[in-house]
Amino acid sequence: MRLLLIVLLPFLGACLPLLLARAGRKVCAMGAGTFTLLAFALLLTHYETVVIDNQVVANSWQWVPQLGLNFSLALDGLGFLLIGLILGIGLLVIVYAAHYLSADDSMGEFLTYLLIFQGAMVGIALSSNVLLLLVFWELTSLASFFLIGFWKHDAVARQGARMALVVTGGGGLALTGGLILLGQVAGSYELQSILEQRDLIQSSVWYPGILGLIALGCFTKSAQFPFHFWLPQAMAAPTPISAYLHSATMVKAGVFLLARLWPILAGTESWFYLVTTTGAITMLVGGIVALSRTDLKSLLAYSTVSHLGMMTMLLGLGTTTAVVAAVFHLLNHAVFKAALFMNVGTIDHVMGTRDLNRLRGLAALMPAAGLTALLGLAANAGLPPLNGYLSKEMLLEQTWATPYVKTPSLLGLVAICAGAISLAYSLKFFVNVYWGAAPTIGKTWHAPGWGLTFPALTLALLSLAIGVFPGILAETIVRSAAGAATIGQKIPSFHLQLWHGWNLAFQSSLAAIALGTVLFLALQWRQPTKKQVMKSGTLPGFGTTAFWNWSHAMIRWSQSLTDHLQHGILSGYVSIMFGALLTLGAIVFWNSPFDSGTRPLLPVQGVAWLVMLLLTGACVATLVFHRERLLSLISANVVGLITCIGFIYLSAPDLALTQISVEVVTLILLLLAMYFFPKESPRETTRWRLRRDIVIAVSVGLAMAGLTWMVVTREFDSPLANYFVEQSKPAGGGANVVNVILVDFRGFDTFNEIAVLAIAALAIYGLLDGAMHGPAAGRLNQWKSERPQTPQKHPTLLMSATRVMLPLALLVGAFMFLRGHNHPGGGFVAGLVITIAIIMQYMVNGYQWAADRITIDYHGWIGTGLLIAAATGVAAMVMDYPFLTNAHEKFELPGLGKLELSSALAFDAGVLLTVVGAVMLTLANLSRLGRRAEQAALRLAAEQLARQPQIRSESQANSTHTNPNHSSRNTDQGGPEPWKL
Repeated sequence: MRLLLIVLLPFLGACLPLLLARAGRKVCAMGAGTFTLLAFALLLTHYETVVIDNQVVANSWQWVPQLGLNFSLALDGLGFLLIGLILGIGLLVIVYAAHYLSADDSMGEFLTYLLIFQGAMVGIALSSNVLLLLVFWELTSLASFFLIGFWKHDAVARQGARMALVVTGGGGLALTGGLILLGQVAGSYELQSILEQRDLIQSSVWYPGILGLIALGCFTKSAQFPFHFWLPQAMAAPTPISAYLHSATMVKAGVFLLARLWPILAGTESWFYLVTTTGAITMLVGGIVALSRTDLKSLLAYSTVSHLGMMTMLLGLGTTTAVVAAVFHLLNHAVFKAALFMNVGTIDHVMGTRDLNRLRGLAALMPAAGLTALLGLAANAGLPPLNGYLSKEMLLEQTWATPYVKTPSLLGLVAICAGAISLAYSLKFFVNVYWGAAPTIGKTWHAPGWGLTFPALTLALLSLAIGVFPGILAETIVRSAAGAATIGQKIPSFHLQLWHGWNLAFQSSLAAIALGTVLFLALQWRQPTKKQVMKSGTLPGFGTTAFWNWSHAMIRWSQSLTDHLQHGILSGYVSIMFGALLTLGAIVFWNSPFDSGTRPLLPVQGVAWLVMLLLTGACVATLVFHRERLLSLISANVVGLITCIGFIYLSAPDLALTQISVEVVTLILLLLAMYFFPKESPRETTRWRLRRDIVIAVSVGLAMAGLTWMVVTREFDSPLANYFVEQSKPAGGGANVVNVILVDFRGFDTFNEIAVLAIAALAIYGLLDGAMHGPAAGRLNQWKSERPQTPQKHPTLLMSATRVMLPLALLVGAFMFLRGHNHPGGGFVAGLVITIAIIMQYMVNGYQWAADRITIDYHGWIGTGLLIAAATGVAAMVMDYPFLTNAHEKFELPGLGKLELSSALAFDAGVLLTVVGAVMLTLANLSRLGRRAEQAALRLAAEQLARQPQIRSESQANSTHTNPNHSSRNTDQGGPEPWKL
């Protein structure tokens, strides 16, 4: 359970910063840091078992076993190393961020995103199921999107966030395909099982595809060439994000996964040339571009790209010693590069700029920051006695020992060049920023506080300590991590120390230092002009322009395709859908064996022929009168009612009850809705479209007729249907098989259906509510005021009948509801019967009359119905039964006799409330529209009456003079006023 807590604690802590934001920045940071500290403390409890004893701690819970997705967690040495960096550096970043962010930045929002990202990274390190790893992998991309774009007001930050999401998200799709193929070939998605299938995987025909897809996912995440450009663009994020995501954690995910899958993917030429070449090119390209940068964060970003390429190249070499070097440099780089990013943030925070050309002599002003930069840059350049020197020595040793394209010295020379370039840009950073006399400071300058210097200085001193005492501080954890990354292969004995003698690696290191110094002096001697400085400071990274050009081209192509396909014409969409179905159906039919049915046909009686003729006539009438909205609606409902007769004829009373109730409800609702539409629909179909629609309609009709004939003429024996019939009473407690299926056997389906019904009702509410405002409301008012009204809106006979019907219909609805479990009926039918009675009140008595008397919160009915239905299912789970399992019991009550009660009654009550609430919410909105239209008509009548000719006013005035009591009597009696019509 401790592994689960290590994963969950950051996610649980993510809820706290938003709650503590008003308590102050320090309180907010302390709350977030507490959860990180707790997770780190839990991790340390496994130190002896995992690191010292080299054992694996594992836990697993079933999640979606049908897909092979289990919540499997495993902690080994490699995972311990990465999680230690995630949580340890994360704790320092939280302290740093509390002092770095301005008062205008939302500390709570920032730390929430940070902790979500932290939990996702911990999940990647602990996942022992590759599908679970994919879940956390994609979550890191989403969380990093919000972190990189945290400064929403900055267009550059938004662009950087989008670029990072597109590149890493696209790589995530490739990784998904690769890991699914890997699981299929290995026969399991559990990582421990996969790592045991090396020979099977490498001998599979899918191995090249698996390797390519997984490598693509890892390369995009770790900013390898040619996908490296997203990382420098992500530097628009706040510096704490750069220090955390882009040096210590997120960009290490790709390297980590390559190391995790090294036992099964490495050892082939494909792996060697793909991974080694990509890493070597990335190492050189990142270093070369870093030389031209004048923005300090951009310089460090490309430096990070170079070092990530170094780790990737080491993993590509395919030897266990190279894996040790890669794992060791993963640790070293995270420590010193996080310190350097924080150092740049301190400079920017204090000086207001990161431009290298505008900074000089800061060591005298900020000695602690100067010491941090000195140690961090020395480690970055691979100078002794820092930790970066040790891993650089191991790199040089392995590259000289590994031939490339039959050239033994090629990789060694590449490593020397990369080391020289790294030293050159590191010297460029330190000399131009911290060396020299102290600059003149302005009034706004202030010394950095401990919150900005302490986290970075701590990491810089740790780099020094690891370099001086590697055997004490790093050797054990590196050995454990490398052992976990090279399962099945023995790691040669090694000892981390500064001096290994006058060997080829040391000589190469001296050569790199000398070459790097010369390169730096050459760059310093050739001082750039102002124009060159501005160009180098704003030059986009290699690949950025190509990415945006590709993005804009894809957007234009997508827009063009969307305009052609999503043209807004329903008939076109239906034609494409049915055309595709016909094509697929024809392909399946012609490529499958066909045998005539053997089931004997039933004799057709005369009444059945008459019903079929009526049905056919109603269908034809619907087509003929489709532009006449009222006639087509009536014809369509006649089709539905005749279908009800067919259900009754075939002994399906439940279906008949449901069908006739739905038909009546939809007919009345559509009649009320048609009140707001013209009588006829416009002609929109051209001759070509009309012919196309006729062909498709006839083809679909014939296909469905043939499919129906094939089904009904064949013997059908369903074990599932027999099971429902046999178990309806003993297992479901009801004799009505249909209702028992709905509320018990397939209760979850019914629950989903009423949830969809509720969502549809809320969507209709939103759409109709929009018609109450804006241009739609104006058109409605104008149409209603111009439309002639019938002289007798509310017939007295119908008014009296519907008011008498209401209590009777409610009683019938209650009767249907209570009998539904054993006889035809149920909550759905009862709900429809009740809504019919209420709808009739609106239809006959008018919107205003019904709305004034039926004051029900239909939103509340929908919510209550869903809650009751869900509570029924949860109650079953509490009793250790599957969700929505029905419980039933017989009781004997005095005076009533035996009474059988079932928990399905409560579920059915939820269905009833949801159905009534959904239908009546739609009707209530139509009522609002109707009342608004009627009020608009009254206002227009008042305005017309007020604009009577002036001569009429004069005539009335003269009449008043002849009869002085006329005006007085009208005034006293309060005669009708135009605005009160």
